[in-house]
Amino acid sequence: MFKYGLFQKVRNLTFCAAAFSFSDFSQANDFAGHPDYNNFKTRTMQSYGLSSEQVDQAMNGARNLPNIINIMNRPGESKPWYQYKPNFLVESTIQRGVRFKNQYADTLNRAEQQYGVPKEIILGILGVETGFGANKGSFITRDALATLGFGYARRAQYFQDELSALIAWSYKDGVLTNSVVGSYAGAIGYPQFMPSNIPKFGVDYDGNGHIDLRNSAVDAIGSIAHYLAQHGWQRNQPIAFAARYTGNNPDAVIAKDLTQPTPYGVLRRQGISPMNPIVKFDDLDMVNIIQLQESYGPVYYITYPNFQVITTYNKSRMYATALWLLGTEITSR
Repeated sequence: MFKYGLFQKVRNLTFCAAAFSFSDFSQANDFAGHPDYNNFKTRTMQSYGLSSEQVDQAMNGARNLPNIINIMNRPGESKPWYQYKPNFLVESTIQRGVRFKNQYADTLNRAEQQYGVPKEIILGILGVETGFGANKGSFITRDALATLGFGYARRAQYFQDELSALIAWSYKDGVLTNSVVGSYAGAIGYPQFMPSNIPKFGVDYDGNGHIDLRNSAVDAIGSIAHYLAQHGWQRNQPIAFAARYTGNNPDAVIAKDLTQPTPYGVLRRQGISPMNPIVKFDDLDMVNIIQLQESYGPVYYITYPNFQVITTYNKSRMYATALWLLGTEITSR
């Protein structure tokens, strides 16, 4: 503990020295002349108690990355399910997940017991997000968030707020803002948390006194479980079941909003039933129906509220299904 405290002091002093050097060796900030930049600075200062100089130092050398806008305009979720799932449900990823599961078995069991989130869901998220840490992203997070915050009009405010959170977190954590790398959308570390979620949901699960989602798989496991628990995960409750539909109006049964489930009995009378006849539902169970497109036609799933909780991590129904199936396969090995 003493060694870690000393390390923190040294690291923070190093950061302060580096920050001082920014003012001496200023580099161009591609966003300094943007019409929204001063308002962004003011909001960051007011929200996090930073000075104008601190914000400018953190943004020193920030670069616009136009290719990120192109990526945002063609997300993977725009593909049909049969083209989307091979990105994740492949043997190489499953084998990597089995090795990760065996290496961190004690931590996964501890998280499941503490938070009620099954290990297959934690594994699924880590597999889909970063291939169990193999691909955490290579974009400078500051530059990615700034590019989106000042160049992606549809969600500019959101990404500016995440940029503010990144700057505040980097000062608190004692890291150079331009040293943090992640996804094209600004997500960080094993679990790909957005910056504002790190202080809210990150946990020091390895007990070393520091939340480190970039390097600690143990912290990542605990943080994912904590995030899902805080978003309403129901311990020991189902997630989803494959279903068949025998009606002729699928739009009538497919959920438009996963936060507004329907009694199973209503859907059963419209032609929904489980693929596995052994699985039994109570007519009063509150569930949703989702439809995905296989190469041979539509497939259906009956989903419970825990499936909707997964979509708070990423709203895509394909994403939630992929990680559920991936995690289930890994835990079965």
